[in-house]
Amino acid sequence: MTIHDRTTRLAAVAAASIFLAAATTAYEPPRRADGRPDLGGVWTNSSLTRLSRPGSVDKLVLTPEKAQQMAAGHFHNVRAAKEFEKSDPNRGAPDKVKSLPPVGNYNASWVDPGSTYGVVNGEIRSSWLIEPADGKVPYQPIVREQGKARRTHRSGIAGPEVLSLGERCLIGFGGTAGPPMLNVLYNNHYEIVQTDDRIMILVEMVHDARVVRMDADHGAAADLRWLGDSVGRWDGDTLVVETTHFHPARSTNGPLYYSANAMVTERFTRVSDSQIHYEFIVDDPEFYTAEMRGEMSFNAVDKRVYEYACHEGNYAMGNMLRGARLLESEASSGR
Repeated sequence: MTIHDRTTRLAAVAAASIFLAAATTAYEPPRRADGRPDLGGVWTNSSLTRLSRPGSVDKLVLTPEKAQQMAAGHFHNVRAAKEFEKSDPNRGAPDKVKSLPPVGNYNASWVDPGSTYGVVNGEIRSSWLIEPADGKVPYQPIVREQGKARRTHRSGIAGPEVLSLGERCLIGFGGTAGPPMLNVLYNNHYEIVQTDDRIMILVEMVHDARVVRMDADHGAAADLRWLGDSVGRWDGDTLVVETTHFHPARSTNGPLYYSANAMVTERFTRVSDSQIHYEFIVDDPEFYTAEMRGEMSFNAVDKRVYEYACHEGNYAMGNMLRGARLLESEASSGR
């Protein structure tokens, strides 16, 4: 896609957002000394809504009744209700032959995915994706084929390099750092720090930090980064960020994978003291059969973002590698 095509596409997105601007004309965002809207603060996109639409749902917008029904039956809410039940002091000892939950799993106290579905522009959404219309990620066949090959390769655990980027604590799993910034099981907080020529987005998960260079050009094509090269500009009171030059290993970290020519465009519009309207477009014809467009809400929280020390005291990776080598040794010796 040419620069002209991308500019035309951005104009179309801006036109599609007119209703949002009309709905928020009465709101005057707080401003910095340079006159730009102040996006600074701590925000969260925690929600039961995810990038893709559940298979059992065929509509983007949920009725309050449907959303309540889905939330009540959602795995995380059901599990939390069960695990947070008060213990019965009169119950006997557990049956010794009854199986226990798998060792090492997170219980409900460790996760915070949200308990309700996300609201965008006053609508309860079943997915963040609004295009394609079915709310599904339109993977090219090559992406699915590469995914199968990666899973087979990882099963042997030949070395740390074959493990996922999340397992290696290089970037967060599930696309939490973005772009686009997607919500996951927990640690869905983001701190925005804004200056005249830089905007930094600190991601709670794995403590990723993405720096947006304002009114700048993209670096050299060889300057590849885990989170891509992000440059920003202001379109009225909306921050527009374009990101490209993703590290090739990023193509192994889902749910969105990027080729060398991928471009992700984000739009941040502060619509109230407590909310940022967030839009994104993923343009990567090599990996997807269609362009993707989505939107979500980031909600203000009066909290701090604490350090996420992913590998501190983490013995799992070393033990995984030792276990794989032990199995190889036993196989070669005929045991």
